[in-house]
Amino acid sequence: MRLARCFNVMDFRAAAQARLPSPLFHYIDGGADDEWSLRNNTAAFERYELQPSQLRDVSRIDMTTRVLGVALKVPVICSPTGMTRLFHHGKELAVAHAAARAGVMYCLSTMATTSLEDVARSAAGPKMFQIYVLKDRELTREFVHRAKEAGYDALCLTVDTPVAGNRERDRRTGMVMPPKLTWSSLASFVAHPVWSFHFLTDPDFRLANVAHRVDALGGGAMGLIGYVNSQFDRTVTWDDAAWLADQWDGPFVIKGIQSAADAQRCAEIGASAVMVSNHGGRQLDGTPAPIDCIRPIRDRVGDALELIVDGGVRRGVHVLKALALGADACAFGRPYLYGLAAGGEKGVDRVLALMRDEIERSLALLGRTNIRDVGVGDLRPKPLFNIPSKIVRGPSDSNGLRRPK
Repeated sequence: MRLARCFNVMDFRAAAQARLPSPLFHYIDGGADDEWSLRNNTAAFERYELQPSQLRDVSRIDMTTRVLGVALKVPVICSPTGMTRLFHHGKELAVAHAAARAGVMYCLSTMATTSLEDVARSAAGPKMFQIYVLKDRELTREFVHRAKEAGYDALCLTVDTPVAGNRERDRRTGMVMPPKLTWSSLASFVAHPVWSFHFLTDPDFRLANVAHRVDALGGGAMGLIGYVNSQFDRTVTWDDAAWLADQWDGPFVIKGIQSAADAQRCAEIGASAVMVSNHGGRQLDGTPAPIDCIRPIRDRVGDALELIVDGGVRRGVHVLKALALGADACAFGRPYLYGLAAGGEKGVDRVLALMRDEIERSLALLGRTNIRDVGVGDLRPKPLFNIPSKIVRGPSDSNGLRRPK
């Protein structure tokens, strides 16, 4: 499928499926256990309806906002995704370049196949580095220092991965990292010659940010993955998160929060924002959709935190619904990975451009000219799913429910 014939995220999903060997496509596409949370993350947006206001002058639309202290052309963040080289030889740099052109924030994963320094040098847009509190606290401290030196705008701590989720789809497809040609996957690799050609000519799947540690031990790609897996720490607590916030001393995001009580703790230990997320349905199955968590969290923390919805976003109207409920921005990973797999950097460009166009068009149709004016008065719940009456306001005073900008 040509990129010009991809008109939405699901078109890019189909194009990615056509381009990738089956194990790699399903690694992007899959979730944990029965994948209920994966499906519900997007389906939950259907429980809210936008309430447009008519006869407004919408000739000029302003979608700019500030999140984590930086200006964004649209309230969108590219979520951290590990080992992007799996899906295209352009790796993380292709995504970072596209994000910079689109004026959105790119969040680089610790598990990236490009070093945080190379991304910082190559992409001029706003950037965040995603991190874990590892068993080796000196390595964690090293990441903080390197991100500061490289000029990252924010640090993002992921807290929902004390152990890996049960991703049965990967077992069925024979997914291993780094990829290997096996009897079970051989036919799929042969059927996707473009990806396989780049795999054979550029087989570098190293985790670039920790490669120096394992190189000293004489390990290869498999040694890297085993080393990182051995560093995940089940003993991490709020004290460790507070320590990391103090080490960074800048805009600090905690990713993986789903409850109002945990969000309040984030504010208390010095976080600037939370990324409301269930890891794209890839960790604990049966958890609530991030969009359903926003209003209770906003009611609990007030203006103390910026809120970022991460999970299930596939349309521009999803972004508007999240903002109406009290979010400051939305983040997504799968949509841009579909674009990357389908067409490299140009594919990511088109995904982000389509998302921008959908947000702008939907904002005009909603009767709003400034994205910062979207509030709960622009939203109504579908029957049997009620927003508490205390937060329902008319369009004229909906701004009062948004964080001051």
